[in-house]
Amino acid sequence: MSQSPSTKPLVIAVDDARESLQQINSLLKENYHIRMATSGSAALRSIRQQPLPDLILLDIIMEGTDGYEVCRILKEDPELQDIPIIFLTSRTEIHDEERGFSCGCVDYITKPISPSILRARVATHVELKRARDVLKDNNTYLTSEVIRRTAEVEAVQDTTILAMASLAETRDNETGAHIKRTQQYVRALAKYLQSSPAHAAKLSDEQIEILYKSAPLHDIGKVGIPDSILLKPAGLTAEEFDIMKTHTTLGKITIEQAEEALNSPSSFLLTAKQIAYSHHEKWDGSGYPQGLSGEAIPLAARLMALADVYDALISERVYKRAFSHDESSALIVEESGSHFDPEVVNAFLTLSDQFQAIRGQYQDHVPLP
Repeated sequence: MSQSPSTKPLVIAVDDARESLQQINSLLKENYHIRMATSGSAALRSIRQQPLPDLILLDIIMEGTDGYEVCRILKEDPELQDIPIIFLTSRTEIHDEERGFSCGCVDYITKPISPSILRARVATHVELKRARDVLKDNNTYLTSEVIRRTAEVEAVQDTTILAMASLAETRDNETGAHIKRTQQYVRALAKYLQSSPAHAAKLSDEQIEILYKSAPLHDIGKVGIPDSILLKPAGLTAEEFDIMKTHTTLGKITIEQAEEALNSPSSFLLTAKQIAYSHHEKWDGSGYPQGLSGEAIPLAARLMALADVYDALISERVYKRAFSHDESSALIVEESGSHFDPEVVNAFLTLSDQFQAIRGQYQDHVPLP
């Protein structure tokens, strides 16, 4: 059955004998578009023209660039290397055939041409080529679709995380810019410590991204604190402070409920839980809620502790003025080894200019995206 002109595959026939080209054209023209070339160099020019061929019939013995060399050149070109090549030649020796296959041909037909063999071999390899093209196109589409949908899901996740975090922040004396700044501080500290042999294993690029995304949930438990305590402009009583401290446990419980609903391990939720529950722990063990000390405090929480305190110091609140960067840095250095992990403090000092730049970029008047 012949094919319509619009659907005919394109075959390029290369031979320096015009009678051979005429024979190929006569045998194949009913079902294929035929483009002909009489030399290797002419063939290379023709093959690169659009549309690209579905198959190449290639003679070996030609003056100048022979068939083997044409095949080698095509197989080295990423755009052309998948076009199937059938050697159509008078060379009948086994070593010639072996050399042809080693060059990358898909088939080897000897002259004189058998019409039935030529038609069958050409049809087989054209169909295989078109099937591979369909699979390749489908795989490319599926890959791009997966990337698009993954990006879409991540965008929804990020927006949801910020929205959840803002519930706590808008009930407190803090702002959306606080969320953005502390995110950036935590990531900067983590990236710096990534080069440390002591922390490299815990701070892969993937884990740093998880830290960055989970940092906004550090005070999610404040949603459960009464306004009379959370918004009190004066100092808290001992009893009120005990209630305030429960926001760490409330945050942990909230995230654990999400873990149970998910019913599968999540590095993001684990990190978020560590930050929410333990970012008020202190290096010397005097923090809360568990009184952990030293490296028993999760690294994520140690990073968040410094980021959170620094941002509180540089920010104006109803109960305090905003401290300068230098004043805040001095207070943090004083607490190195007591409140803060000394290595994290050293990283903070090294990143002083970066912290100030982050502070300048995310001012308190900048609304949440």
